[in-house]
Amino acid sequence: MFTGDRSGDWLYAALHRAGYANQPASERCSDGLRLDDAYVTAVVRCAPPANRPTPEERDNCLPYLERELEMLERCRTIVALGSFAWDGALRAIRALGGEIPRPRPRFGHGAEAKAGHWTLLGCYHPSQQNTFTGRLTEPMLDAVFVRAAELTADR
Repeated sequence: MFTGDRSGDWLYAALHRAGYANQPASERCSDGLRLDDAYVTAVVRCAPPANRPTPEERDNCLPYLERELEMLERCRTIVALGSFAWDGALRAIRALGGEIPRPRPRFGHGAEAKAGHWTLLGCYHPSQQNTFTGRLTEPMLDAVFVRAAELTADR
């Protein structure tokens, strides 16, 4: 996931700086990247037209995310890259029987919400649209992974 694209350049560099990745880049699947105490997945499993997934695609793919969360027994912190991922994570958590707070937590960069036995952290997606415009900076991305590490250390 994200290997060989600009979003991945930002994501894997931040994961490396936070100590979750053994190297700061991933160019291809066999380049030796190893993640420690981190797992990267997606709410939608296909590359949709114009890279804009639909709610129907999200709903069709949601069972995959649910199953992954079930298998990741130690996972207690989820970093959602973008509002679409935030919404998908909340839907998956609810489908797994996790309680979603009321009012429903809203996405924002740096947002934090307890949902089920997970803590959900919001982060702007490292897309070129966000990184080229400065909406997402390296320090902003790093801060989210520092917070994820803090939450992980507390458990």
